[in-house]
Amino acid sequence: MRKSIYNEESIIKQLKDEKLKAAAFSIVVSHFSQKIYWLVRRMVTYHDDADDIVQETFIKAWSNIDKFRGDSKISTWLYRIAVNETLSFLEKNKSNVISLNSPEGEIANLIEGDAYFNGERVDALFQEALNRLPHKQRLTFNMKYFEEMKYEQISEILDTSVGALKASYHFAVKKIETFLEENN
Repeated sequence: MRKSIYNEESIIKQLKDEKLKAAAFSIVVSHFSQKIYWLVRRMVTYHDDADDIVQETFIKAWSNIDKFRGDSKISTWLYRIAVNETLSFLEKNKSNVISLNSPEGEIANLIEGDAYFNGERVDALFQEALNRLPHKQRLTFNMKYFEEMKYEQISEILDTSVGALKASYHFAVKKIETFLEENN
């Protein structure tokens, strides 16, 4: 099967055409679902929660597709929805940070039981360090470090200044380094 090439302009035109809208949205979902999943997954502890948030992101996007004006990229719009859904989820579930050594959950067991985890202790420590960051710092770090987004794109998604993002990223890196030094 030949993989289709994603063309933003063409997809936006198709999304505005009632006859082509559903097929175009299916292409959008196919093209962005993995990227959105990993953005969300790095913010929440459980795979099932991440899946639910991704599903809710695409449901909201579909429900509001007629309101998408094309002022920003589809990816920016989807990331913004996903970020809002993730932050709402985290706020509702205000789960405490789970420590590697905590008796009530042991993040090491949670992570090691995850099919996406490779089992290294340093990875578990790194994950715990990320989990301890404030939500916005963690989002900024994840988008810059894992997604390799430019500050300008992150700025559009999070609706904040590039300077604030650079500071947030710097503080996140310092906190992670300190945590790893203290726990290694």
